[in-house]
Amino acid sequence: MAVNLSIILPTYKEKENLAVLIPQIEEEFKGGSFEIIIVDDHSCDGTSQLVATLNETYHNVSLLERPGLLGIGSALRDGYNKAQGEYILSSDADLSFTTEDMRSLYEKICSGYDMVLGYKISRKREENAEIQRTFHGWIEEYVTSPLSNGIIRLMSGIKLKNYNTDFRIIRASTWKSIQTVEDRQFFLFETIYRATQAGACITELPVTFSPRTFGESKVNFFKQAPKYLLKLLHLVFLNQHS
Repeated sequence: MAVNLSIILPTYKEKENLAVLIPQIEEEFKGGSFEIIIVDDHSCDGTSQLVATLNETYHNVSLLERPGLLGIGSALRDGYNKAQGEYILSSDADLSFTTEDMRSLYEKICSGYDMVLGYKISRKREENAEIQRTFHGWIEEYVTSPLSNGIIRLMSGIKLKNYNTDFRIIRASTWKSIQTVEDRQFFLFETIYRATQAGACITELPVTFSPRTFGESKVNFFKQAPKYLLKLLHLVFLNQHS
């Protein structure tokens, strides 16, 4: 049976979140033809055993296990290349995004787009769970994210609201038509840039975003920002002068 949708979840020590998220995905897309691919960077927290157990129940969950922390871009590339679906949806696995919004991305791309990006609208969890709202998280949401998106918009000329959120869907044919080289966070913008250069029709949808409940964030913007800016300059400058 042909797979219509592939859902890629890059992970590192996200077992508790996966135990909640995967059943939610299965319920949201029940009756459809889809697969879930967990791309795990050697978590050693029982993720592989959990995926095996979930696959025994649902029969469409697979694990792509990697030897270590090789970067989110590398993880997404490996997952995209393994995907069998006509559409490839990727998402963080930390429960920050909802399966209802996954459905919205899928329905939007089926209306004729080549790539649909989610841009974050913050929302506190309605559940009575402890929310990890740190000072760093507040700064990232209200200062660094708007600033970095503005710089990328100005330099690249691509007019979008957000460029670095791993909550998106792309046609497999579009993915196969581009080449990416980045292994870290910059991959998320590189994919947009390459797809734009290839003539892809791209749009955005607002999606709700909640701080994680389990585990710790693996992203440090302040550490990555200088390298990111250099990569942005290099990519845009080379294209303009090629």
